[in-house]
Amino acid sequence: MRSSTLQRRGVSGRNCRDFPPFTTVQYHYYRMRDRGLLDAINAVLVAGVRVAEGREAEPTAGIIDSQSVKTTAAGGPRGYDAGKRIKGRKRHIATDTAGNLLDGLVRPADIQDRDGAPELIERCRDAYLSLSRLFADGGYAGQKLQNAIAHLDRFAIEIVKRSDAHRFIVLPLRWVIERTIAWLNRCRRLAKDWEATIASSEAWLLIASIRRMTRRIAKIELRVGLSGSQPSR
Repeated sequence: MRSSTLQRRGVSGRNCRDFPPFTTVQYHYYRMRDRGLLDAINAVLVAGVRVAEGREAEPTAGIIDSQSVKTTAAGGPRGYDAGKRIKGRKRHIATDTAGNLLDGLVRPADIQDRDGAPELIERCRDAYLSLSRLFADGGYAGQKLQNAIAHLDRFAIEIVKRSDAHRFIVLPLRWVIERTIAWLNRCRRLAKDWEATIASSEAWLLIASIRRMTRRIAKIELRVGLSGSQPSR
C-alpha cells in the first residue's frame, strides 16, 4: 500500500513497515515544510493542472472562504467559533476558479474571516502575481478588509451575495470552493486538526492538495492519450 494512501486513511508513520524509519520520514517532512518546498510544489502543480485543462497557467481570479474544524488533544493554538459552535481552528483557503488550492492559512477558530483574509491574500499575491480578483461571501464584506488590502495594486474583492429565495440555490463561484473543501476532507488527516503546530496544519492542506492535483493531471493525460486529442477549453 502506498504511503500517501496510508496517511490518507489515518495510519501513523510508525506503522508504515515497508518504508524508512519514521524518524527519517519525519526529518524530510519537516525539511520540506519549513523550507517552503510544499508551497513551491503546489504552485507548480496548479499551473500544470490549469494548462492540462486548457487554461492559462497563471490564475487571474480566485475564491476565498474558510472552514472551522475541531482540534484534538495534541494541543497548540485554538479558539472558539461562536457562529459554527466549534472549538478548534479555522482554515482560510483560496482557490482559483477551477477549485485548485492556491494557498491555505490556519488560525484559531475565533479569528474572523475578514481578519484572517489579509495575510492569505498577500501570500497568494506573492505566489501568483497575475491574481487580481477574489470572490468571497458576506463574511468578507466591510471596509476593514478593504483597508487592509488597499496597498495591493490592481486588486479587488468581490462579494457574492446570498440569494433571498427560500430554497437551495447554487451560488455562482462560491460552490467551487465548497467543492474544494469537500475534496480536502476526503483526506482523513484533515477530518479534524490533529496537529500540535499551525505550520503542520498548513502543510497537510498542501499535501492533500498536491495529492489531488497529481491524480488530476494523470487522469487528464490518460484521457488525452487514449483519445489522441487535446483537452477542450
